[in-house]
Amino acid sequence: MLKAVEKKRAYQDVVQQMLNLIRNGKLKKGDQLPTERDLTETFKVSRTTVREAIRYLESMRLVESRQGNGTYVLASSDNASVQTLSAALFQDRDELVDIFYIRKIIEPSIAQLAAEYATPEEVKELEEIVERHEADLAAGEKTVETDTAFHMALARIAKNRVLGRLVNALIDLLAESRKEALQSSTRAGESLKGHRMILNAVKAADCTKAKEAMRRHLSDIENLLFKGKKGGRRC
Repeated sequence: MLKAVEKKRAYQDVVQQMLNLIRNGKLKKGDQLPTERDLTETFKVSRTTVREAIRYLESMRLVESRQGNGTYVLASSDNASVQTLSAALFQDRDELVDIFYIRKIIEPSIAQLAAEYATPEEVKELEEIVERHEADLAAGEKTVETDTAFHMALARIAKNRVLGRLVNALIDLLAESRKEALQSSTRAGESLKGHRMILNAVKAADCTKAKEAMRRHLSDIENLLFKGKKGGRRC
C-alpha cells in the first residue's frame, strides 16, 4: 500500500499517501499507524520527515499521537476530506468569532432541512437528546456532550452528508469555547431553551420556524461567547 517517495518533496508525499489510505478506508478510524521506524523504512526517508508528516496530519485532526502508545487514526474516510478542507480554511490564528459566524450561516439551513425531512423516529431521537440535556442540567452535570449530540443529530436528519461533516468540523474547532459557554447552569439552560424551540419547530414540520429558531439560538450563544467582540456589525 505504501511506496518509497522522492526526497525533494518527501514530507508532502508521505502526507498524501497517508491521506489516500484514510480516504480509501484502508486506514480506518481507531487504527494504529505503523511505528516511526517502520514508516521510515517503508517510505525510505528520514525520521525527521516522518515526524513532520505526522505533525501535519495531527494539525488536520486526522491522527493523534499518544505518548508511549503510538499514533492512531482519528478520522473516518467520510470525514477525511472535510477535515482536510477545514485545516486549509481555518488556522489557529483565526478569530473564533469568525468561525462561529460560519455556523450562523450554515446551521439555520440545516434546521430548515431537518424540519422538512425528519421522520417520527428522528423526532423522537431529538426529544430523547433534549430530555438527557435537561436531566444532566438538573443533576449539575456537564451538558457539552448532549448539546453537541443535538446539533449533530439535526445535521444527520437534514440528509446532507457534506453539511453534517462540515458542522462537525466547525463544532470541533469551537470545542473549548463551547465548554466555557456551557459551564454555568444559566448558560446551559439558555442552550436547552433554544434546543426546545428548534425541536418544537422540527416536530411541527415548520421549516421557517425551525430556521428562525436556530438563528436565534446561535445568536444567543454568540452573545454569551463573544460579547463585545463583534466589531460593530450593523446587520
